[in-house]
Amino acid sequence: MTNPASSLQPPDGWRTFLWLWGSQAMSVIGSAIAGFAFNIYLTQTRFPLAEQKPQLAAALSLTALAWTLAATLTAPLAGAWTDRHDRRRIMLACDLAGAALTFALLGLLLLPAAPLWGLVALSALMGLVSTFHGSAFDASYTSLVPRDRLPRANGLMQTVWSLAGLVGPAAAALLIGVPALLRDTGAAPAWLSGLNDGVPFAYAVDGLTFVLAAAVLWRLSVPSPAPQPADTRPTLAQDMRFGWVFIGSRRPLLALLLTFAVANLCTSNLGVLEPLIVKFGLAADWQARGGTLQAALATLAVTQSVGGLLGGLLISTWGGLKHQRVLGVLIPMVVSGLAFAAFGASATVLGAAAALFVMGLTLPTMNAHSQSIWQSQVPPEMQGRVFSVRRLIAQFTSPASTALAGVLAARYAPGGVAIVAGLLLAAVAALQLLNPVMRRVEDPSLSAHAKEVPAS
Repeated sequence: MTNPASSLQPPDGWRTFLWLWGSQAMSVIGSAIAGFAFNIYLTQTRFPLAEQKPQLAAALSLTALAWTLAATLTAPLAGAWTDRHDRRRIMLACDLAGAALTFALLGLLLLPAAPLWGLVALSALMGLVSTFHGSAFDASYTSLVPRDRLPRANGLMQTVWSLAGLVGPAAAALLIGVPALLRDTGAAPAWLSGLNDGVPFAYAVDGLTFVLAAAVLWRLSVPSPAPQPADTRPTLAQDMRFGWVFIGSRRPLLALLLTFAVANLCTSNLGVLEPLIVKFGLAADWQARGGTLQAALATLAVTQSVGGLLGGLLISTWGGLKHQRVLGVLIPMVVSGLAFAAFGASATVLGAAAALFVMGLTLPTMNAHSQSIWQSQVPPEMQGRVFSVRRLIAQFTSPASTALAGVLAARYAPGGVAIVAGLLLAAVAALQLLNPVMRRVEDPSLSAHAKEVPAS
């Protein structure tokens, strides 16, 4: 019997994937540059005073919450849309929309005081664009990459996220410092005199990477499943329900997703907690060493990304476990939870950096094994719908995590919040190692009967 994934794969699919991977890597790195610059803008420019801690926590959590809610709640629609339309065109439209939104955000940051509601609104729109792009991109893997190369492809994608975290802070710090450097040397043009820092430059770079990604994608051919005949084609609402039926009828896959939901509940708050921990929990250390907030944040971000880069290279070279891949998910998850708790307990930048290095090292292995499990269990023509619901179930706790982090960190020590969250994650993942249902997540029957799932 013909493998449906093979029937979609072009002869030069791996080469096409590498071009697609490279173009999107540029965009991911650009977004990392802008994301780091945004944190610097909020902590140093918009809310620089110690007594503004509640406002800073609110701004960090609201912008993150807006992005996460928009990305999560629209996932089923994005998945159904992906399986019904040309995936290349979806990614192309999202890259162009991302460029437009990034330049709009750049315009807001040029104002003396960017309105928080505007930052929140644009963050939500970016989350919406991201989930449509991610759905089309994720569903394109098995139409381009041979099955035996999927673990390496997953490892390459994990490496990109880590590389972005490594390059992003350094590039952002360089761009942020350009206006001050030029003013110090007396070479600053007149139009730079009104800029406090180079945060807008970081967003300009991000916008350009979206445009470059779109330009590369324009010349690529990305296969999409053939559309069903109009008389047998389900409605959009039925397609949106399909993923729920598919996953709901497979307890091992659902158990895996709920474990990731707990992981996201515990760790999605890192973007909120990290700047607060550095500013209030580690200030005595980096000030005693003559450092700055920006340098401390960059140190932690770069160290975590170095760990992630090494983890991504490892999984790309190794290819991951061939059997019992769930162990490649749960064991790194236990280690990651303990490292997160250690991060919260750290009193020095060096200790915090070591903990985040371990977190970064475990993430690619965890995610690559999970992705390989799902790619082997879900036929490619169903992946848009199923993967989008998968994303919703796994990430529905992320908004709660972000909101709780903002509320709790405004009242309690941010490090204490991280300790509790990390220990909870480690405990849940350790218990799942003993769960017999989880051990059946790679049961061949789960994929063998995939097409028996009704469209609902």
